[in-house]
Amino acid sequence: KPTPGPYVKEMFDVAMFYVNRVRAENKGDNNHAEWAKSWCDVFVALQGYIKQWHTTGLSWNSAPGSQPSGTTPKSGGGAPPPPPPPSNDLLAQMANKQSGGGGKDQGRQALFAELNKGDAITSGLKKVTADMQTHKNPQLRTQSTVPADKGKSPQKSVSPSGKAGIEKPPKIELKNQKVWEIEYHKDNRQIQIQADLKHSVYIFRCENSVIQIKGKANSVTVDSCKKTSVVFDALLSQVEVINCQSIELQTLGSLPTISIQKTDGCQVYLSKESLNAEIVTSKSSEMNILVPKGADGDFTEFPVPEQFKTTYNVKENKLQTQVSDIV
Repeated sequence: KPTPGPYVKEMFDVAMFYVNRVRAENKGDNNHAEWAKSWCDVFVALQGYIKQWHTTGLSWNSAPGSQPSGTTPKSGGGAPPPPPPPSNDLLAQMANKQSGGGGKDQGRQALFAELNKGDAITSGLKKVTADMQTHKNPQLRTQSTVPADKGKSPQKSVSPSGKAGIEKPPKIELKNQKVWEIEYHKDNRQIQIQADLKHSVYIFRCENSVIQIKGKANSVTVDSCKKTSVVFDALLSQVEVINCQSIELQTLGSLPTISIQKTDGCQVYLSKESLNAEIVTSKSSEMNILVPKGADGDFTEFPVPEQFKTTYNVKENKLQTQVSDIV
């Protein structure tokens, strides 16, 4: 049977296929991106735990006959003793309270005597004079009968939008020898990594930075970045740009596919080896493909269409879409 460490690593390699699918199918959703990263961290942490405590498998009790500490709770003492009986002084006080109940009967008799007076009961009321009436004395209206509480000030509600966003530290890390993660870099124009065919590169939340990828990588994903340039030698599969603004891509070698989604502003510099690259776009604007011209390093710019015209074909019973000539 395989030991648990290599088995978990093998399962992690299988899970990476579905992690990449989650990222691809939920492009632009930071919650799914953070979940995918956390899921990868779980596998890495599990491998470290197994290597430290269970290298060859689960170990229940390495010393037979001994009882692990903390498995059986210690038996507590017996039930607490019953409370002591009430003292003689307490019994005497209770008796005095019961014998003093006659005062309440006297109060009831006095209340009924007042009610039996009838109309004469109003003779004890105080007469309200004209200066005590608010409709005859307007000054009483300006006086507050309930004093205002000056000690407390109304609490100001704090809107959730007032909270400052938490900025995470920049990171460059190779996860499980599979994925290069380049995240949260700002104003860093000296980022450089060495990749190979087994490596995928994931660039997230970078701003005003330049990233150079040496070697031929498997794929590159640029997610939620602004004013960032990415230069790579060559790719085996594709480069994806998701939910970005003002991005520049340049390939120095082969590049099969370019995918641009939910992006405003993307400049792609092709090489002579990548002129046959396929370009797939959706919900994006201001996209330009620059093709090398001659040997002097000049490029010819071609804008990617953003406006289309769709008509219904009655004979073939289907929709037909073509690029609109209106700019």
